[in-house]
Amino acid sequence: MLTKRLIIVLIALFLFGLTRPAAAKMSKGQAYSLFSQANQSFRQANSAGDTEQAERLYEKAILAFEKIINEGQVKNAKLYYNLGNAYFLKGNVGKAVLNYRRAEKLDGSDANIQKNLTFARSKRIDKVGTKTEKRVLQTLFFWHYDFSIKTRFLFTCIFFGIVCICITGIIWFGRSAVWVAPAIICAILTVCFLLSLVVESRTQAGRVCGVITVKEIVARQGDGQNYPLSFKYPLHEGTEFYLLESRPGWRHIKLFDDSDGWIPDAAAELI
Repeated sequence: MLTKRLIIVLIALFLFGLTRPAAAKMSKGQAYSLFSQANQSFRQANSAGDTEQAERLYEKAILAFEKIINEGQVKNAKLYYNLGNAYFLKGNVGKAVLNYRRAEKLDGSDANIQKNLTFARSKRIDKVGTKTEKRVLQTLFFWHYDFSIKTRFLFTCIFFGIVCICITGIIWFGRSAVWVAPAIICAILTVCFLLSLVVESRTQAGRVCGVITVKEIVARQGDGQNYPLSFKYPLHEGTEFYLLESRPGWRHIKLFDDSDGWIPDAAAELI
């Protein structure tokens, strides 16, 4: 008897799920209208003479931008960039860095995104340095760390094209320094940039990054409040990390100086 009732309940729930109307998705026109309203609120906040009024307007702009992202399913670099600006001017460095990083992930070649991200990072309390070994690598392989993926891909195509032209010249006109030297140099550069792209794609595929978004949080040596502290001082908003592991309610993170600890998952957001 109990089994029959259970089957009836399951069938009813299934039919209810089929007949329940799906949530209406925001149209492009609605998203564009909301985007215009958000930008208007942002401009009004910039010109507001009263601090409280400015904060209310920034919050209004933030809510509109986030509604476009969450309900409209619109995610592009410009939208995240504007959201980062609104959070930064509202005084929320953590959410500003988070959204600048999301914008950078979609368009790493945008100079404004890079500039604002660098400025937001300079306002963080935690000054996490880079290990000496990594700084040496960043100097030796500057093209890998300083150039965006799009720029490296462009250079790869250009140098490979020059190699092809030089090989054609060698075939038609014979070997000479005019053709051989540029072919060798451009072939080496092609390999360097191509390897950089391969390493970057593999690194990004297996790496998850995040940003602390609360004012401050204590990192511990395990996934519980009873574990000892990982650091002498709390971590603060805007501090970036690599995600090592996730457990219910906790995240194991590694900072850019390779130190690690556990923080509550509500204290940070992933990029």
